[in-house]
Amino acid sequence: MAYEIAKDTCKFRFGMSNPEQLDAWLKENPKAIGLSFVGRSNVGKSSTINSLFGKKMAKTSKTPGRTREINIFSFRLNNDGKLDESLPEFYFYDLPGYGHAQVSKEMSKNWEVLIGTFFSEISLHTLMLNIQDARHPNQKSDQEFHSFLKEFSFETFILFNKIDKLKKQKERAALNKLKPVLSKEFKWVKQMYFTSAESKDGLSQVEEAIISYLLRQESLLQSMDG
Repeated sequence: MAYEIAKDTCKFRFGMSNPEQLDAWLKENPKAIGLSFVGRSNVGKSSTINSLFGKKMAKTSKTPGRTREINIFSFRLNNDGKLDESLPEFYFYDLPGYGHAQVSKEMSKNWEVLIGTFFSEISLHTLMLNIQDARHPNQKSDQEFHSFLKEFSFETFILFNKIDKLKKQKERAALNKLKPVLSKEFKWVKQMYFTSAESKDGLSQVEEAIISYLLRQESLLQSMDG
């Protein structure tokens, strides 16, 4: 069986900047299975989403830190080229970039409440995809995010994006050496990938891993309900 993301089924559902509205939606969908994209501003998060789920799903911005809302999308899976009607609708969440200082205090405070609400209330059947810039991995804001994430129980992947920008073997070797260090430090990180939203490097492996996660969660929910 060959599963793939059915790109023609991807739909934008909600853009939420109101924590109460987000809280209500999350509580209405306690068993939603999906994945969340989160990373520093300007690491290619939107481009990665568009490469995986279809062009123009996520808006790319030339102004880092501009997006201050959580965007919710739904999608389905194809099996051998046909929509698998036996599987439910899945979700993915595009979170605002972290680590960008040029926002007002009021906006920053609302962002913290919004993000806190998301991580506290989102279904535990949600995979976290932390996107980092391969040229500048494990920045202070990335470390702060993982310090926050360790309080929860989410399976997490790290995508080192913009791998095509690393021209020297030395740079790639340094990134390779970082992987076991992060695995030891961040126990919740289950897999790491070198990717490029531009050249599409590594994205087919990421898609396979995402699908494997979704099917595992669906099977788990079925067994719990049964």
